[in-house]
Amino acid sequence: MSAEIKMNTELEMGIDSIIEEAEAFCEKEGLEIDLVYKLSNKCLELISERSKELPTLYYVSVEMLKKRVGNGCFLLRKKGVIYGHIFVHEHKVHEHFVYERSSLWVDNIYRSWNLGLLLMAKITEFYSDTFLISIAQTAKVHHYNELLGMTHITLSQMSRVLVEELEKLGKLRDELNFRYYVNPCFEAEIRELK
Repeated sequence: MSAEIKMNTELEMGIDSIIEEAEAFCEKEGLEIDLVYKLSNKCLELISERSKELPTLYYVSVEMLKKRVGNGCFLLRKKGVIYGHIFVHEHKVHEHFVYERSSLWVDNIYRSWNLGLLLMAKITEFYSDTFLISIAQTAKVHHYNELLGMTHITLSQMSRVLVEELEKLGKLRDELNFRYYVNPCFEAEIRELK
């Protein structure tokens, strides 16, 4: 099935059905999804090394991961082995905290079951009452963001303060290759953020 046909099928199914199927698959396979705030150094080292080896992930050091896991991280595990994860990176924009979804990864053996979307849904729901942003390059992640009710925002739609902060953080991206998606809470105040 082509990626475009799969995306159209997902749109027709609806996000709730997709998530239910992914959760049913996890239950059948004995995969657990846990929200954690602390991980052993061994797990953090493994995730850090993984990010270094995969060109699709931005490299994250163990120290960075220690900070991020403190914000809450969803893990996909089976018998203690991590088969997937998603973190958030906390940014402070003046007196506001903005959380950026980051380090999404699912093991190759489970990639055809929408488990990445399931992890994205879990973290998006967890941060629904605060400012959540996704800065993504791939069409698949854009599609998933839209399925999850996030809105594509251009730099011209953001407050000047937020654009300046993104630039300071090294998160200001080429809009031809990257897109910014925000949750409804953040969209409501994106222009007024001061």
